[in-house]
Amino acid sequence: MRILHVTPSFFPATRFGGPIFSTYGLCNALAASPGIEIRVLTTDTSGRESAQRLEPRVAGARSLNGYAIRYCRKSVGADFSLPMLAVLPSAIRWADVVHLTGVYSSPTLPTLAFCRILRRPIVWSPRGALQRWQGSTRPALKAVWEGACRLTSPSSMVLHVTTDEEGKASKSRMPNAALAVIPNGVDCPASLPGKSRDPMAPLHVLYMGRIHPIKAIDNLLRAIARSAPGAARLLICGEGDARYTARLLELARELALEDRVEFAGHVEGERKREAFLRADVLVLPSHSENFGVAAAEALAYGVPVIAARGTPWKELETRGCGLWTENTPEALAAAIQSLARADRAAMGAKGREWAREAFAWPVIASKMVAVYAESMARC
Repeated sequence: MRILHVTPSFFPATRFGGPIFSTYGLCNALAASPGIEIRVLTTDTSGRESAQRLEPRVAGARSLNGYAIRYCRKSVGADFSLPMLAVLPSAIRWADVVHLTGVYSSPTLPTLAFCRILRRPIVWSPRGALQRWQGSTRPALKAVWEGACRLTSPSSMVLHVTTDEEGKASKSRMPNAALAVIPNGVDCPASLPGKSRDPMAPLHVLYMGRIHPIKAIDNLLRAIARSAPGAARLLICGEGDARYTARLLELARELALEDRVEFAGHVEGERKREAFLRADVLVLPSHSENFGVAAAEALAYGVPVIAARGTPWKELETRGCGLWTENTPEALAAAIQSLARADRAAMGAKGREWAREAFAWPVIASKMVAVYAESMARC
């Protein structure tokens, strides 16, 4: 089975956050699956400005982890690439199935249209973009774009969503598409070093993700401020919205949290691993999430999770590996205090078991291959 992944950006453009790691992890897992041949068609973008491109040594055509990637030079803006448009039809003709990632990006409409014209089955991963929250921007413009997507998309299109909640929101905007619910995958460490904690040491609280108002990190700061001095320390890993980041830094100063909160910026690789290994609890305080891959990553590292009700992580409580709560400062503070007193080692063990059975990449790749086969049968 020949799979073409079309995505506006791809690893190592990690500044775009979670979707980069999810798409990269999926391609790696698929490439390791028997009978699957993968190609990736993307751009060399590394940011939203025209001048932000991957290093020249990365750009162009290359092979990585057993599959071919073509990084087309972007022409303008975040991800518009004339070279990508030129090779898109022939790339789609090669494929048995096309997997498209992203919604409000330049490759979306041409990919949908060419799949319709060339009668190729397509699996489309919106990555939460079709969901809305009270702070969503440019709703009218997005509605026009979504209308164009409905007009150009093939009738046999399958929407890949990561949760039932994302599926309901996405289906309301693409009512004719079939749904496939498959969570994002994560790497599950085979073993972890033992943790020993001084009972008098502060609780190490971790936030891992994009810095954006939808993430409600300001509520988390206020929650930390409600804890007793020395009771908890917060590590914030990630970057994003510059204005919101400045607001958070100012809020930390106003709340006198300079010695209790660390802004680490973008982390990946060994620094990211160390952050999870140090953490006693991860907090996902978002107003809305389609998935929240940091929660699955934390579970894989044996770290209990506190997730807000706007995220799809209610099962944390039934699995006994975290709490699902409102994202007010009061509720988050109470949850943090609760986990400070809990048997976090036992919760972490339950979380690791769940991660291995539900989110490990070989499990996800197997489910995705089944969706590809079904989409071929539908076309």
